[in-house]
Amino acid sequence: MTDSLVSIVMPVYNAAATLCRSIDSVLAQSHTEFELLAVDDGSNDASPRLLDDYAARDPRVHALRMPANGGVAAARNHALAVARGNYIAFLDSDDGWHPDKLARQLAELRTQSAQVSYTAYDRVAEDGSVLSRVRPPISVTYADMLKSNRIGNLTGMYDRTLGDARFQNVGHEDYVFWLERVRRAGRAICVDPGVPLAWYLVRAGSVSSNKIKAARWQWHIYRHIERLGLAASIGYMAHYVVNALRKRA
Repeated sequence: MTDSLVSIVMPVYNAAATLCRSIDSVLAQSHTEFELLAVDDGSNDASPRLLDDYAARDPRVHALRMPANGGVAAARNHALAVARGNYIAFLDSDDGWHPDKLARQLAELRTQSAQVSYTAYDRVAEDGSVLSRVRPPISVTYADMLKSNRIGNLTGMYDRTLGDARFQNVGHEDYVFWLERVRRAGRAICVDPGVPLAWYLVRAGSVSSNKIKAARWQWHIYRHIERLGLAASIGYMAHYVVNALRKRA
C-alpha cells in the first residue's frame, strides 16, 4: 500500500439499473491507486451478482455484504471500518465521476496542505440532461458549512491524518459527516469551482426533492446534533433557506 491509496465507499441497494455506470466511472479514473469498497445493503435485485462480477475482474473492487438492510449510514460505516487507504472518498451507486476527479483532488490537497477537499458537480436528470451545475466556493470553514452544505458527498475527500468518523443515522447524514470533518480540519478546499468533476442523478420524487422534510432535518441538526442556541439556529436556518433557493435558481 502506498500513501496515495484512496478508499472509495459505495453503498448499494437495489441499484442494478445504475450500478455499472457508477463503477465504470471509478475504474476509468486516471489515478489508479484505489480500492472500491462496494457494500450491498440487502439488495433483492441483480446488484450482488454485478458486484461479484466486477470483483472477479478487478482486484481493486471489493464486494462487501451487510447481514441485512441497515440503511446508507450503516453501509458506509461498514466500508469505513475495513478501508485501508490514506484517503477516503464517497460515491453512491447512481452517481458518477469524471476521469480526473481523484487525481486532481489529490494534487490539490497536497499543494494546499489541506485535509478535506470537494469539487463542483452537475445535477442530471434520468435521461442524462444537465439540470443545473453546483459551483461551490473556493474554500469553506465550519461556520460557512452551518449556513449551507457546500460539500456534495459524491465529491468529498479527506486525508485520514484527520482521523476517522462515522455516519449517523439521521436525516442529512452526509451533511452531518462533513460538518464534523470541516470542523476538525479547520477548512476545506474546492478543486476549481468552475469545473464539474462529478454528476449527481436527480430522480423524480427523490428524498432530496422533499423541501419540507429537508428543512426539518436541518433544524434538528442545528438544535440537537450541533447543539446551537435558539438564536444561532434561527440565524443559520435563514442562511440555509436562502442558499437552498439559490441552488435551484
